[in-house]
Amino acid sequence: MSNEFDYIIVGTGSAGSIVANRLSENKNTKVLALEAGGSDNNFWLKIPIGYYRAIFDERFARQFKTEPSEGSGGRSIIWPRGRVLGGSSSINGLNFIRGQKEDFDDWEKLGAKGWNYDNVLSYFRKLENYQGKESQYHGSLGNMIVSELNNNNPSCRAWVEAAKEFGLPANEDFNGETTYGVGSYQFSSTGRMRYSSATAFLKPAMKRSNLTVRTNALVSKVLFNKNKATGVEWIENNEVKKAYANCEVILSGGSLQSPQILQLSGIGPAELLKKHDIPIIFDSPEVGQNLQDHYQVRGIVKLKNNNGSVNNQSRNPFKIAEWGLRWLLFGSGPLTCGAGQVGGAAYSKFSKKGRPDLQFNVMPLSVDKPGEPLHNYPGFTASVWQCHPESRGSLKIKSTDPKEQAEIRPEYLSTKLDQNVIVDGIKMIRSIFNQPSFRDLWDKEMLPGDSVKSDEEILHWAKHNGGTVFHAVGTCRMGNDRKSVVDEELNVRGVENLRVIDASVMPQVTSANTNAPSLMIGEKGVSFITKN
Repeated sequence: MSNEFDYIIVGTGSAGSIVANRLSENKNTKVLALEAGGSDNNFWLKIPIGYYRAIFDERFARQFKTEPSEGSGGRSIIWPRGRVLGGSSSINGLNFIRGQKEDFDDWEKLGAKGWNYDNVLSYFRKLENYQGKESQYHGSLGNMIVSELNNNNPSCRAWVEAAKEFGLPANEDFNGETTYGVGSYQFSSTGRMRYSSATAFLKPAMKRSNLTVRTNALVSKVLFNKNKATGVEWIENNEVKKAYANCEVILSGGSLQSPQILQLSGIGPAELLKKHDIPIIFDSPEVGQNLQDHYQVRGIVKLKNNNGSVNNQSRNPFKIAEWGLRWLLFGSGPLTCGAGQVGGAAYSKFSKKGRPDLQFNVMPLSVDKPGEPLHNYPGFTASVWQCHPESRGSLKIKSTDPKEQAEIRPEYLSTKLDQNVIVDGIKMIRSIFNQPSFRDLWDKEMLPGDSVKSDEEILHWAKHNGGTVFHAVGTCRMGNDRKSVVDEELNVRGVENLRVIDASVMPQVTSANTNAPSLMIGEKGVSFITKN
């Protein structure tokens, strides 16, 4: 392999695969993409329901551990991040939702000029191949296939009706005018098969002779000549290798790996770098700061007479065979679903600026965590997270070893507002469960349970039983102030020829799932390079 390229991309996840595709469209441009993981050629990475098996499987995802904190009841939380071609888009729950339009208007107000909703909508449309009805909010010519729910579960239907009885409006398209209301989610799939960023963008580009993709390549640092990025160093098969970039190095390692690589390369808080004897290229104190995630809690009830719960059905071999036939012949049924089938957004009594601040994710099953056996009763789950958390965490390296994960401190529920909203969200879940359309379907609340009643008890329960929704962002904040890690065109401040293009640049977490906005960041971010 030649060790000289025009562009080197670190990471082939949601954003990195798009960057590799767009840069290699120019036949005169040599591109190298480095992936720390391996191939995505595995059945569980292809079938939509496979996320359940893959997300905590160490063959496909690195299992990062957060530091124990008061907000998580003294627990360490596992944060899986995809370590295969496609990154986390190859293991996620497939829910495709952009978030509230005000999310992006907020980005611009926070200094990310040119990233308001009206501007980013064109990039969402460009990357999307929407399978639903024509809409001004959707694209139909892009690489990423987005489909509607194709599973008609009676308990999910009943939950939506109950939510409307509670007072929430019906919403046919969460990627349309508003996220407010309840309905079915859209998925990054064809129905039968997952559509990861690797499937949509990287695999077609890998047919080009000017794109080289190296797997099992763990990047250890960016190489510099003074303050100019000149290439990268990585570890592959226990060998240290190097490659050089004539134009730019692009970090697309995600919100945990991109800031770690920057710190290992000498860009980060000076005191931290001195502690580890790393030569300082640029003192950038916010690298690894501004860490945000959605903290989720689950309400689970036990359904009467099964009533559509997957739990018991999944133990019936005849039912499994039926599901397989529906998946194979019609692209429908439980095997085509992601992590949430229906849900929506609502206002808590603490919401600000007239925007929903709660997001629901509803499934006709129950489990302690993906990958473990479903509960041995007919369970039904309604999860809720706070859309706009105030809590901010941090990430910093523990050593100069790129194989050692960084210290991750999410600081969940560290503000009074965050605590109040999550308590109100649990109350809302209970209220919806008790509406006429759903109340007769169940006979026992399993979580939080009848003993959890007061606000104090609910908060205590939430701290000890909640967890991540895998939406870590913000550790390489984009802005127009000197403290921001990257500028509005995603150039790393203080150095040349280095960008970060991934979810870490979000100034503020979007209100819903973060894969769709990460794809958009890839599409818009690479446009600053190609000028297209």
